[in-house]
This record gives sequence, structure tokens and C-alpha cells, in this order.
Amino acid sequence: MDKRADILRFGVDGWHARFDDSFSEENVARIADALGLVWADSWPGATVYVGYDTRHGAREGARLVAGVLASFGLQVKLSDRPCPTPAVAWTCARDEHAVGAVILTSSERSCEYGGLIVRGGDGGPVPHDLLDQIEQAISLVPTAARGAFEEVDLVSEYLSSLAAWVDRPSIEAARPKVVVDAMFGAGTGHLARLLTDLGCEVVEIHVEPREDFGGIHPDPRDPWADSCEQAVVAHGADLGLLLDGDADRAAVVDESGALLPARVLVPLILGNLVMGHGAHGRVVTTLTCSACIEREASRLGCDTTSVPVGFSRVYREMLESDVIMGVEEYGGICVPAHLRERDGLLVCLLAVEMLARAAKSVSTMTAELESTIGTMWYARRDLRLDPAASQAFRNVLPGLNPGTLAGREPVEVSHADGLRAQFEDDSWVLIRPSRTSSVVRVYAEAPTAAARDALLSAVCDLVKRGL
Repeated sequence: MDKRADILRFGVDGWHARFDDSFSEENVARIADALGLVWADSWPGATVYVGYDTRHGAREGARLVAGVLASFGLQVKLSDRPCPTPAVAWTCARDEHAVGAVILTSSERSCEYGGLIVRGGDGGPVPHDLLDQIEQAISLVPTAARGAFEEVDLVSEYLSSLAAWVDRPSIEAARPKVVVDAMFGAGTGHLARLLTDLGCEVVEIHVEPREDFGGIHPDPRDPWADSCEQAVVAHGADLGLLLDGDADRAAVVDESGALLPARVLVPLILGNLVMGHGAHGRVVTTLTCSACIEREASRLGCDTTSVPVGFSRVYREMLESDVIMGVEEYGGICVPAHLRERDGLLVCLLAVEMLARAAKSVSTMTAELESTIGTMWYARRDLRLDPAASQAFRNVLPGLNPGTLAGREPVEVSHADGLRAQFEDDSWVLIRPSRTSSVVRVYAEAPTAAARDALLSAVCDLVKRGL
């Protein structure tokens, strides 16, 4: 190589980089080489699945990864088309010969990014010690070795399994009108086809191939959800469904064009699992999830376990058989009876089933939920610091123990993941430095917007004073 090799590090959900920075064919080959070396050494001849989304160069990158992995004697099966990350994970989890999967995707990130996600044999995240081992095995020079691989359909059987999860007769009888927005991503065509087969009247937007995602981020939240919200109103639809770039996360829009926040969507889906599917057990959330989830879980007779931020922490809890749902702060939902990984398409199906069975509008169900468990106001602020200030705050954070915040006395202060203060009315605030950048994230939730904002401001002042 003519230039010094990039240092490649895995983040919490894989390796991601900008195309104008370190995401290149050479670096993809270096990572695939390390994966092949580690997997083949411990599981010679095992099967590995490879998938990809719709962004620039994803198919070519997936073929490169497949060829490098196959050069180690691994049995590599490459998706024959762009496919959702959960489809790859689900297929991998049901193959007793599979050791893991690789997906060329950068999920909800903009078109400037490429990425590579690694999954274990059960379709879930791989352990950190294995990622460390892979990082240490990354060569400075990309390998030229290539092997033969097989192209297969990773979508059809997965979609059939999803259809079996829901009440087809109720959906066919209700025939809801649904706007589907896969945001030009890997779910394009797949969710719309599935819902049409189940009897829904489907309007799909953002369907044409666009490697630049039409200028939006494939992230199912405002402002990127605007087109779906507008389409729901324009077509008089019963609800709108959005998927992120690799379809592992979903969002729902009600009939008035309002995007449901996670504090509403998650409890509604949980209610459907418990009352509609007879599920019973624990709900696992991260410390940054809304108190509304715990309130609804308690009402439904489910215990709740809160873990530090990161889906890998949620995943570790789901290895226990009593967990019926895992949730992260942005509304990523995992139903381990289906897959120990988030699946946006399953969430969309459960939302449609809920609508069909209830024979009520989504806004009515939302109002009934909030009248039962109350309303909370949730927000996050990011404080960007220079690297020295960020490290200085990390150093003082373990010693911070505020007696009051915004004139209120916490009933509990925890340092399990940053600093989290809990109050009697279920209000809470959390300070958490990012693991990958010089950013301090501040979260707060309270029964009113004013109380929430007061907590946010008090904690931001605390961060500044701590520097």
C-alpha cells in the first residue's frame, strides 16, 4: 500500500466510516480477512451468511466479503438481493452449521457512510472479546485471496415466518390502508409485499433505487419521517410504517400524520404481545428508556430489568428464557421468541395486527394508553466538548452526587452508566459520556415539558461546572 494503513476499530454495532475517509475496498477486505481467520480457526468449514443493504457499493462490498471469507474454507452464502439485517440474522440463527453473519450496511446513517455489521451464530451481537480478537487479527495489507461462494434467497422463508406470527384472519377482515416507507433502504418491497399478502391496502413510497436515499437519512424519526406523515394524511391511511436503512428498527405514524414516540409505541406493542399473544415474562430496557414502558409492563404483570446503554447489554439479558421483549432508547424492539435481535418488520406487523384486532384508530389507542399510564415528556441534549474537556469530565463524573437538581431532591442516584438521578414522580435525568466521541449526552423525562427542560438545564450546568 502506498499510504499508512488505517487503524480499524469496531463500535457498539459494527464498523462504520465515511466513504471519503476510511471506508474503502481495501479496508473491507482487511476486516473480512480477520473475520475469516478467526472463524475458520475456531470453527473450520462452518457456514457464514452475508447480506447487504441498498447504499452505494453495498452489493460489491458484500461480494468481496463473501469471496475473502470463502478463501478460508468457510461455506459462504450470500444474499441474492438487498435484504433486511433481521432476515440475515434469522436465517443464520436457524442454521445449526452457521457460525455468524456479516451485513454490509450502515443502518440509519446517511449515504456518506458505509458499514459492516457482524452477528453471531444465533443472529445476535458477537461478544466484545471476539470483536477484540478480530481487531487484533486485522492485517495491514488487504488479502488477494478469494474463494467460491453461493448466492441464495435469504428473504422468502423469513417473510413467511413473520406472516405466521400474526392474526391473518383479523387483518384480512379489517383490510387496513397502510403507507409503507422503507426510506429507500433494505426493507424496500419486502414489507409492502408481506402486508399486501396479508390483505392490507398498501401505498409504498420511496421505492425507486436511490443510493443517495433521496437526500434523507434512512432514520425513522423527524424530520426524515415527514414524507410518510404527509402520505398518510394525503391517502387517508389508517397508519404509516417506517423502517430504517437496514430494517432492524421501525416507527409508526397514526392516521392524523403524527409519529408515535417510543414511549407510546413500545407499550402498545408490549400490550399486544401480552394480551394478544399470551406472552408473559420480563421486559429488558436500557437506562435511557421511558418510564412509560415500565409503567405499562407493571400494569400487565411483567417485571422490568434496566441495563446500561447498548443493545449488547440487552442481548445478554435475553439469553435467559423469561424475557419477552428487549428495548433500546430509540425504540428498537426485540422479541426473543422470534429472534435475539431487533426486527423492524415484526414490529410493523404487530402494529397492523393490533390495529385490526382493536377496531380502533391508532390515535384512540394512544389516548387510552396515556389515560391509563399517564404522559411523560422525554428529550435528549448532546453537549459537544473538546477531547481534553471530555476526558476531564469522565474523570470527575464518578464523584458527582448532586443533592438537588432543578430544586428537586433525587430519591436515588446511580453511577451504573454515567450518572442517573431518579425522582418520586418517575422523573429522571441521566448524564452519559459517549464511548466513541467527545460528546456528553444528557437525557431527561418528566410529567411536564417544563419540568423536563428544567432538569436538562440543571444537568447541563452541572456538566459545565464539573469541567
